[in-house]
Amino acid sequence: MQVTQTLAEGLKRQFKVVVSAADLNSRFETELENIRGKVNLNGFRPGKVPTAHLKRVYGKSVMADVVQNTVNDANKQIADETSGRFAAEPKVNFTEDQAIIDKVLSGQADLDFSVDVELLPTIEIVDHSGVAVVKEVAEVPAADVDEAIQRMASANRPFSPRGEKEKAKDGDKLTIDFVGTLDGVPFEGGTGGDVDLVLGSGQFIPGFEEQLIGAKTGDQKTVRTMFPENYQAEHLAGKAAEFAVTVKAVQAPGDLVIDDELAKQFGLDDVAKLREAVRESMGEELKEQTRQKMKRQLLDGLDKLYTFDLPATMLEEEFNAVWRQVTADMTRAGQSFGDGEEETARAEYRAIAARRVRLGLVLAEIGQKAEIKIEDAEITQALVARARSFPGQEKQVFEYYRKNQQALAELRAPLFEEKVVDHLLAGVKVTEKKVTRAELMADDEPEATEKAEKPKKAKAKKAE
Repeated sequence: MQVTQTLAEGLKRQFKVVVSAADLNSRFETELENIRGKVNLNGFRPGKVPTAHLKRVYGKSVMADVVQNTVNDANKQIADETSGRFAAEPKVNFTEDQAIIDKVLSGQADLDFSVDVELLPTIEIVDHSGVAVVKEVAEVPAADVDEAIQRMASANRPFSPRGEKEKAKDGDKLTIDFVGTLDGVPFEGGTGGDVDLVLGSGQFIPGFEEQLIGAKTGDQKTVRTMFPENYQAEHLAGKAAEFAVTVKAVQAPGDLVIDDELAKQFGLDDVAKLREAVRESMGEELKEQTRQKMKRQLLDGLDKLYTFDLPATMLEEEFNAVWRQVTADMTRAGQSFGDGEEETARAEYRAIAARRVRLGLVLAEIGQKAEIKIEDAEITQALVARARSFPGQEKQVFEYYRKNQQALAELRAPLFEEKVVDHLLAGVKVTEKKVTRAELMADDEPEATEKAEKPKKAKAKKAE
């Protein structure tokens, strides 16, 4: 077998592979001999099937296996010559001339094909100590804990039916059916049945709930209102709508009580334990936000330090994934591009995809150089957490990941990424800054940066 490099352009490589007919026939004969003792054919004792008969029965399938094994051998040789750092699976190109294919499979012609590969770039790790990161730290205000517990109490307060002739008041819970129309035509998402609505909760669009104050059980009301100009469904934004509402029940709120009994509804002993749990939960939320902001700054710093050619295949795959998400989100929101906007948007999101691929490759290289490992126990812990998010289907989730190595790798990827981020944060300049909870939770990053902050994980692939 002769393997000759015919192209070296950036990260692209092409190799020509030629296997002589004699070599191919030799491999064929060897493989045929290997199966001789394994096949059972009527009229022949095991291991005694004539070669000519074996060729008639199994010749084509054996030669197909020989060709595939030859391709695998060629890919292994190419992997050795290129250090095996493939950005994507090698692409094997055979002739489409059926006459030549038939001659090859019959052992009368040389096997001739080309292999296109795209390599991962060589990344030289630079000094990261100059990257500066601000660690915003906030405490949980007591007022925020009180407000959270108040909401929990409100969500769990009892309601009791009002009399049939009693009118609904602000704070009452109504059970309603409704059909919404635009210019007399029902619209998608505008119909609901047996919907519970607490008046004054702001659950529905502005102006809707106020018009139901004073309603009684059995009333049929027409509610006229307008969707906000910034409503997420573009086809409804700013539009006047009319809702035919049937009031099926009106319930008055009971006393809002914050006591040990409320705490016990959440599995805690008393109000003090409830306050402690809420504060701890909110504190974890703040810590996570602190880390995400630090990570974003770190990635911004890395993005400025590294410039290199990106594998076209990886970039295209990532852009396609990003663009599918963008268009799906727009479809759900009933939005579309204006004249000339799509081309601009594609350019912006391609830049986002490039950033994600670049940062993914950088983090992968740093993690490899730092010998960062993910232990089996960590994978198991992540798998347990994933299974718990599907109550009642835990066994199926475990079985899916056990049989799907690619899915398991996708579970491993974020664990590896976070470990690399921890490794990097330990070596950069971190300045602590005390802020309010509102300041910490504020998202002051532009939308494009927000969507670009998650790197694309690199998958170095070797020929098997």
